Amino acid sequence: MTPGDQEETQPLLRPPGGSSAPRGRRVFLAAFAAALGPLSFGFALGYSSPAIPSLRRAAPPALRLDDAAASWFGAIVTLGAAAGGVLGGWLVDRAGRKLSLLLCAVPFVAGFTVITAAQNVWMLLGGRLLTGLACGIASLVAPVYISEIAYPEVRGLLGSCVQLMVVIGILLAYLAGWVLKWRWLAVLGCAPPSFMLLLMCCMPETPRYLLTQHKRQEAVAAMQFLWGSEQGWEEPPVGAEHEGFHLAQLRRPGVYKPFIIGISLMAFQQLSGINAVMFYAETIFEEAKFKDSSLASVIVGIIQVLFTAIAALVMDRAGRRLLLALSGVVMVFSTSAFGAYFKLTQGGPSNSSHVDLLAPVSMEPAGVGLAWLAVGSMCLFIAGFAMGWGPIPWLLMSEIFPLHVKGVATGVCVLTNWFMAFLVTKEFSSLMEVLRPYGAFWLAAAFCIFSVLFTLACVPETKGKTLEQITAHFEGR
Repeated sequence: MTPGDQEETQPLLRPPGGSSAPRGRRVFLAAFAAALGPLSFGFALGYSSPAIPSLRRAAPPALRLDDAAASWFGAIVTLGAAAGGVLGGWLVDRAGRKLSLLLCAVPFVAGFTVITAAQNVWMLLGGRLLTGLACGIASLVAPVYISEIAYPEVRGLLGSCVQLMVVIGILLAYLAGWVLKWRWLAVLGCAPPSFMLLLMCCMPETPRYLLTQHKRQEAVAAMQFLWGSEQGWEEPPVGAEHEGFHLAQLRRPGVYKPFIIGISLMAFQQLSGINAVMFYAETIFEEAKFKDSSLASVIVGIIQVLFTAIAALVMDRAGRRLLLALSGVVMVFSTSAFGAYFKLTQGGPSNSSHVDLLAPVSMEPAGVGLAWLAVGSMCLFIAGFAMGWGPIPWLLMSEIFPLHVKGVATGVCVLTNWFMAFLVTKEFSSLMEVLRPYGAFWLAAAFCIFSVLFTLACVPETKGKTLEQITAHFEGR
């Protein structure tokens, strides 16, 4: 064991005696400021749902999207986010966690500004690409920043707030889309990143990052600000500068094990079909024969916010593994049921008429009954995803990697997530044509089964542990 290894197995930051938890409340303010980044990228994800139908309906000479352009408008944000994940992995180690968050506000505001001023389809796609780049950076840096400022007793709660802010952003886009045209909706999209920029200027860098940069006095000041400590906090000397990431380190179990887990969690999260559901929420509900599909999308958003909030509250009690497994089981049943709905209704003339979402179930027994099977399946899927596979992969990504590989490792995880999101989003329509809608959802159910098995076999429990104890677990000490 090298001296560098020994340093990482001990808590960098701990109260004297190691027993009492910090009581500072500013850590919650700092976490909120950082989580405005995920709120911004949630808004960017949800923006396409109300904007695409509006742009498709536009009559010349107004700017209009055809089917191919609409597909790219929804999907290109994920390509930008994949690039943002790589850039964020580089920034987070070299510029620091705080500055990386500040910098990601620039492409957010620039992207929405370009969309607002768009005169042609290429400007729309360029604006979406810029917001996607910001999404990738924020989705990497915000979880890392929050995990490094939080103490173990609240790390699950605060880490889950990343996904909570994402779904709040999606819901905000859905609600605002009811009353705002797509250009004004883009103007509104500039508000969260601008607010994050102002708040983060007042927040400190993470103490762990400052210690790796040999800035002990600044680290102590950051601890006192965040955790409210009125006395000195002891930490082991950090020693030599971290060596950075090299491919040879992948032979070490403390590196390759979390790498495999992190990449697999991100892949399974997207293969569950969640981004296809959220990007094309209104389209899917139209396929399910609902008259007011935008109302259905808002209901889905509310359910996601509610159950993500519940997951955040129980995360540090129930643990990550249990919630992941339960979430996966719920998604297996809900995607199977949704596939069954499409199987039962394919080619059925009795279900061709639209069904009012809020109509009583007793109006048309057969048609309405099947329609409510679709609503129930979709809502159950969203609830199940929000309780586990929504927040936990991002939380675990920020917890399981040792400090010296965190930038590269989280960058690879975010790249995997957004690249998979691009594939699923771009090809979901084609997949539904080839496999039929029921086949596409049954395929998602199969991936959900594999995700449960992977969780039970490979994912460790991290609740209540310091980041250094988690690293020690992977290294077998």
